[in-house]
Amino acid sequence: MGRERTPTRGLEAELAKHKGIELHGGSIRVVFMWRRVRFRESLGLPVTKANIRHAALLRAAIIHEIKTGHFDYSRHFPNSKNATNHSQPKDDKLTALVARYKPLKAVDITPMTEEKYGYALDICTELLGQDRLASILLPEDIQLLRTKLISTRAPSTANHYLATLAGFLAWCESNSYCRKGLSAACIRFATIGRDPDPLTKSEFEDLINKGCLHPQDSAAITLAIYTGLRPGELCALAVEDVNLEAGHIHITRAITADGTFKVPKTGKPRSVLLMPPAAEACKNLMALVAGDTPRSIEVYMNRYESRIETVTPLLSPTTQARKKNINWWFIPTSWNTKWAAIQKRSGIRPRRPYQTRHTYACWCLSANGNLAFIAKQMGHKDFTMLVEVYAKWMDEESSGELNRIWNNLQTGMSLKRPQLKQIDQK
Repeated sequence: MGRERTPTRGLEAELAKHKGIELHGGSIRVVFMWRRVRFRESLGLPVTKANIRHAALLRAAIIHEIKTGHFDYSRHFPNSKNATNHSQPKDDKLTALVARYKPLKAVDITPMTEEKYGYALDICTELLGQDRLASILLPEDIQLLRTKLISTRAPSTANHYLATLAGFLAWCESNSYCRKGLSAACIRFATIGRDPDPLTKSEFEDLINKGCLHPQDSAAITLAIYTGLRPGELCALAVEDVNLEAGHIHITRAITADGTFKVPKTGKPRSVLLMPPAAEACKNLMALVAGDTPRSIEVYMNRYESRIETVTPLLSPTTQARKKNINWWFIPTSWNTKWAAIQKRSGIRPRRPYQTRHTYACWCLSANGNLAFIAKQMGHKDFTMLVEVYAKWMDEESSGELNRIWNNLQTGMSLKRPQLKQIDQK
């Protein structure tokens, strides 16, 4: 048997210059790590200085592609058995997988939510690298993405992106497009919940007396303060929802920023009892739209089911508008603009429109309102949310509540000693 030819000193010196290049069977072989596995591929080239340098450049290109997530085994080594075992399908790139995932996710969410999800996925994909292969992503990549997101975004926004990405990565994991554990690496950032910032009675009076230039504005803000409706629910109210004789309004829909009607946040309708100021506000709003023609709208229960209603907007931009072509319904964004202008004229400290809902809850709690009743009025499943969000206002009233209970115990109730059961002893 012949012995393997020993390279000359000049070739040995050239080999020593380049890491990951070796000789095997009289040919040049490149060595590299991919997916934590060492691979060796023969190039079938004779051993010359020029070919050694060529192999070194090829290996450098492979290492770069591996680091950037663009490595395709079959492109560099089409005849290798490893090309079959480790080749990457075209749709293994993040952009292609996201394009496949979006319509699959869309069947379970509303068009508005679909748009938000799509935007979040596009941002995350861009930061990770659109042409990267999902199969080579590491938890380290997700950790780096977290640092990029939080550097320019609020924690709540970053958490929304991470939650959306986690759902996509879980889908990739279940379909074996990527390694396990990536979705778990989408750890949300800890946030400190903002305390409610309710209006004081004097601020409310300034809003009405100084900020509102039209009866519709003062009536709408009064209704929001004394019912605790969400802005989307307030804007979607119709004359047909109001029952002044029974003293309540029926909440069956909300309106989104793109003008789509949907069921309320909890998915269930509810009746909200009207305090005297709220009832008066409804009466004024109904008078302002008394001559308006009912409009046909489509209310979505989910993505594929909807109902048609013919109703008259209770709070309509047309009441004050000078233009002829204008929407018949306020949407949350247009209401935000009006609310900001009213606050500015009133001179009070600026707040988000949602604080009218917080104001209702805090005022009711400060008046020792029943927790279960308030929760039902606001559309909560139970009063757990009240306890978590408005504990401060409940604590402030705890001493007064204790005195009230003690006075009732002393004057209005008779205490009876409980009867203990006698145990027969044999």
